[in-house]
Amino acid sequence: MEQGSPLPARRLWNTRPLRIPKWNGAAPRNDATVRAAEVISLKFPHVFLVCGSYTLPRAVLCDLRQFVSKATEEMINQTVNRLCYRNKVILAPMVRVGTLPMRLLALDYGADIVYCEELIDLKMIQCKRIVNDVLDTIDYVATDERVIFRTCEREKNHVVFQMGTADAQRALTVAQLVENDVAGIDVNMGCPKEYSTKGGMGVALLSNPDKIEAILSTLVKGISKPVTCKIRILPSLEDTINLVKRIEKTGVAAVAVHGRRKEERPQHPVHCDVIKAISEAVSIPVIANGGSQEIIKEYSGIEEFQRVTNASSVMVARAAMWNPSIFRKEGLLPTETVLKEYLTYAIKYDSHYSNTKYCLCQMLREKLESAQGKKLHAAQSNKEICEAFEMDVFYKEATACMEAKRDILNTKCQEKSEQLPGDNGSPDTIQMAVQRPSDRLFNSVVTVADKNYSSSCWDKTKKVVEQSSAIVCLRTLGLPDGRLCDGENPLKYKRKRDEEITNGIETTSLPSLNTNKRKSITDENTTTDILL
Repeated sequence: MEQGSPLPARRLWNTRPLRIPKWNGAAPRNDATVRAAEVISLKFPHVFLVCGSYTLPRAVLCDLRQFVSKATEEMINQTVNRLCYRNKVILAPMVRVGTLPMRLLALDYGADIVYCEELIDLKMIQCKRIVNDVLDTIDYVATDERVIFRTCEREKNHVVFQMGTADAQRALTVAQLVENDVAGIDVNMGCPKEYSTKGGMGVALLSNPDKIEAILSTLVKGISKPVTCKIRILPSLEDTINLVKRIEKTGVAAVAVHGRRKEERPQHPVHCDVIKAISEAVSIPVIANGGSQEIIKEYSGIEEFQRVTNASSVMVARAAMWNPSIFRKEGLLPTETVLKEYLTYAIKYDSHYSNTKYCLCQMLREKLESAQGKKLHAAQSNKEICEAFEMDVFYKEATACMEAKRDILNTKCQEKSEQLPGDNGSPDTIQMAVQRPSDRLFNSVVTVADKNYSSSCWDKTKKVVEQSSAIVCLRTLGLPDGRLCDGENPLKYKRKRDEEITNGIETTSLPSLNTNKRKSITDENTTTDILL
């Protein structure tokens, strides 16, 4: 060694390696993590940065946390805890099945990753993110008040959001909307159903590799969470491998392969040889899917399917739908036990009864003709479903608990609103919507100056009942509600508007011309028919 040259860095004793994924030309580079690594190397010269990994002595962890900003530390944690797709057992995305109760049950039984059902980008773009304090969930709610996607803290590091899309920018908008509540984003490129393919989504994307590349590249570059896709095999093995290689270059974290062609159905044999050829042709994890009908009867079947396909991981669909305890290494649980555990989650997280009923029917299968199966088939609410499984006491307790929690939150909200001064000395106005558990219909109450006004109208849409209670309040207080006066000619508004436009005067929206709709409204427990 020449005199004056710096001594080589020595690895300290009592250190542990901390792996960071390597970067390549196709994958996006996480600049925040790179900056953090550079700062660490300057501050702590004995820390090694070799091939995307560094060795960090335990003794300097405390000093490091004080030195690195919270944002950078969070970025490092995200990188270290990034969802891994190797050697995993995964719940497949299934329409009407992959909702929150099923995903949580699969995690309880041993699944490592759970996919939600395919959700269309156009529907998700219209959703609003709501923190549901009653259920302790995050809800993505559509304009018609329907919950499109519901998740919770329990699955945050395990749930993959699968979307149906045919447009890169729409896909990015949806991914950015949900990425902080999920562990990964997946694009459905394998669904052969008409509702997916008619919009150019699902398996229809396989005939347009340029669009596939555009969607995946946009997602990989635009979000921090890992991006994957799920495909079916093409008629030609060579074409399939070429497509997967092109997908790999976009920087995706993994690709799931359903070992059937687009025209094939579950009764057709799965092509394990094609999945194996794909696994050997690319370096990213390949997730094998499609073995439920022939191979996967219990947990050992999952291991066998992984062996014959040489895949990194296995995704289970129908076998998990029939009995989610397929993920238990100890073996399957009795159907009755699984049914009740699923129903417990469904009630706890207020799953719609039709979804609950569908999933339970899939689990009962050949027992649907039994007395219990017939009761389930006839059920029209979660309450009746619970009665069919002798869980009516649990249902009453669970719904009472939810109602009590909702009342407490409403009281706190009302107290908080009462502390706020009214505008220009006017009385405070509070409007609350409540939901009836039996049929999930809404009603609304308007409070003005400590006096409540409500309508007897119960409707599935909050907006309708809120408008009804507002009209009750306005008419009781003798205030104009926008209704036309008796005998008033609605055409005069059209003539007036035409005159104002001619004179260059800006006009406001006209009162409603619907004078034929009647609703029964209530003011202080007095019901009256009023023409709306």
